[in-house]
Amino acid sequence: MLEGIIRESIGKKATKALRRDGYLIANIYGKGFENLNVAFKMGDYLRTVKSKETVAFDVKIGDKVIKVVVQDYQVHPVKDTLLHVDLIAAQAGVETKYHVPVKTSGTPVGLKNKGVLIVSKKRVPVKSTIENLPNSINIDVSDLDVGDAVLVRDLPENNTLDIRLADRVAILSIIKAK
Repeated sequence: MLEGIIRESIGKKATKALRRDGYLIANIYGKGFENLNVAFKMGDYLRTVKSKETVAFDVKIGDKVIKVVVQDYQVHPVKDTLLHVDLIAAQAGVETKYHVPVKTSGTPVGLKNKGVLIVSKKRVPVKSTIENLPNSINIDVSDLDVGDAVLVRDLPENNTLDIRLADRVAILSIIKAK
């Protein structure tokens, strides 16, 4: 379980000092939930996020254990290191907006015809309760050829998810390589 500390000061000087000591700055928030300004050890956070099997994972802040989902993160533009992460508290029975990752399976036919697979939406915004939230949206791309695309309306029907994108938005496509 990921353990964090509550940040006493949220000023620039204190934030820089925590980053210098190897901490990742984070905010935890949610509907009807008091916002928490916290910090995690960078290595512990990365290990936890890479090894998690579901979208939600537990964090321990002080003596409280909170189930959270990664909502957003900021990366340094030059160094490509993680600067800040926003975590949303996953409360049972409360409908909230989440971002579900898109995973592809199969090898598209279009790759043999000099095409390239472009995933334009790596994470799809949905509104759901944490109990009904899938770990990922799986798309079989083995039948796609050059010029084909998978739109939001082509995704499998799910009554428990409310996808927050227009029907005409492309999730992924096969384009001709130059």
